[in-house]
Amino acid sequence: MNILKRNKHTINAFAFAILMISLLGCKGNNRPKATENQTQLTTKVSVNQTTDTTKDKQEIQKLIRNLLVWAEDGNKVPDLLPFVINRQDSIVIGFDLSKLQGIDDSLKTTNFFSSEFVNNYNQIIQTLARKMKDKEIKPFSTGEIPPFGFHTDTDPWCDCQDVPYDGENAFSIAANLVDVHIIELNKERGKMYWTWGSLPKNVSPDWRSFTYKFNVIKEGGKWKISYLEGFDIKRA
Repeated sequence: MNILKRNKHTINAFAFAILMISLLGCKGNNRPKATENQTQLTTKVSVNQTTDTTKDKQEIQKLIRNLLVWAEDGNKVPDLLPFVINRQDSIVIGFDLSKLQGIDDSLKTTNFFSSEFVNNYNQIIQTLARKMKDKEIKPFSTGEIPPFGFHTDTDPWCDCQDVPYDGENAFSIAANLVDVHIIELNKERGKMYWTWGSLPKNVSPDWRSFTYKFNVIKEGGKWKISYLEGFDIKRA
């Protein structure tokens, strides 16, 4: 009888062990399937985000390159400093704010700039006009560098006087080699900067370290420039 009891207990224990192994096996088999599905979903979302970001970056880079080509061409670029000049002695005595509307229209026609950018430009000119009226900025000759920070000795579109390339049409070549870099970017807004791309080997280190900050915003489904470093209100 004792032998039978021991055998019975042994059989029961063995059966229980088999049952537990089977249950654990089923549970283990289910877990990888759930994890695999989650992984596929996560991967899909990540790929979509990367694809969207790459597409946006390409569009923004094209926008900046087109802007720089337009700025260099100059034919349709408005005079950003609508001075009032005393013709007798060629002295700048103020700003003609009545010309702002025409300048604004020229900027908007390009489809490069958002309303935010145009409003900021207006604020710069209005600030300079007020400072001249209040004698914070003294009259100056048209042959002098203006005594303020906006659009003086450097081009505000690129904060440069020259480009790091040689040859004919160097600036147009440079504009089409500009690389944009993301600081922050979502579906509606972005903070970025650009650098000169494909630089010659013997170029000055200053060109390699040069950066130009800008912001973009979506308007009407298209990326437009909302801020350029060369148009910072602090320069007024």
